[in-house]
Amino acid sequence: MFKVAGAIFLVVLIWGYTWVTMKIGLSYIPPFLFSAFRLLIGAIPIFLILMLLKKPLLPDKKKITNVLVMSVLMSLGYLATLTYGMQFVDSGQSSVLVYTMPIFVTLIAHFTINERLTSFKIIGICLGTVGILFILGPQFLNFNAQTVTGELLIIVAAISWACANVFSKVKFSGSDIMNMTAWQLLIGAIMLFVISFITENVSQTEWNQQAVLSLLFNGIFSTAVTFIAWFWVLTKIEASLASMTLMAVPILGLFFGWLQLNETLTINILAGAFLICIGIFFAANKNRRKDLVKDTLEYQVRHR
Repeated sequence: MFKVAGAIFLVVLIWGYTWVTMKIGLSYIPPFLFSAFRLLIGAIPIFLILMLLKKPLLPDKKKITNVLVMSVLMSLGYLATLTYGMQFVDSGQSSVLVYTMPIFVTLIAHFTINERLTSFKIIGICLGTVGILFILGPQFLNFNAQTVTGELLIIVAAISWACANVFSKVKFSGSDIMNMTAWQLLIGAIMLFVISFITENVSQTEWNQQAVLSLLFNGIFSTAVTFIAWFWVLTKIEASLASMTLMAVPILGLFFGWLQLNETLTINILAGAFLICIGIFFAANKNRRKDLVKDTLEYQVRHR
């Protein structure tokens, strides 16, 4: 049990610190190029593990279209949108906003796969919405266009992540998760490299020690290491129990942003973060029946 607790602690700690490293990396590398390298670096270790385990390297022909859809949702809709928005938003605040994902899953699952909105889920949606308004409110009142745009883009990223979770649950049940993840990351990296070279001035990228370390941390630790650790944890304890611990990630994101980047923690941000975390708890509450929302965070590791 100590090994399981240690693995959970490692995953939560890495993901909590990931936001700081992303913000640092974006100071030197354009957002689409940063995302492309992160996905590529994350894919390589997973392909190597597939080879060591002598598992098939090629994707299931019947699932190729679904893998492409997942790559669009997660690489473009989630990661690229998130990193672009993070240029204008503090790292800790970004982590809180993007972790509204389970709340959006609740709504999407209700309208697409007929999962009933329980009273717990409705309470979670309401609390999460109020939490978002607490965070966005000051920027709207002061009309800080760049910050508002960044925050809205991060919420769009959370919605795309939620769509990917619903799609994954429906289309990839029983699939080889490691194979699917490796190809999703690789295809996403290729798409983002193309977009980066078309839309960004990559010659202005500043390849220094901080930029390289940020990419390596995001690719190796935030993607590959946590993928392995998290799915090992899920073989040892109940998925819904393990997933609830991930609510600590945005809290750590706020803490590390304040500690290392001197980001300001206002009452609005802290209150919003608290309401969003409580909203996630209600939305993902185990309510005597198995549904998508309570175990949706189980799938997040494959989409990081």
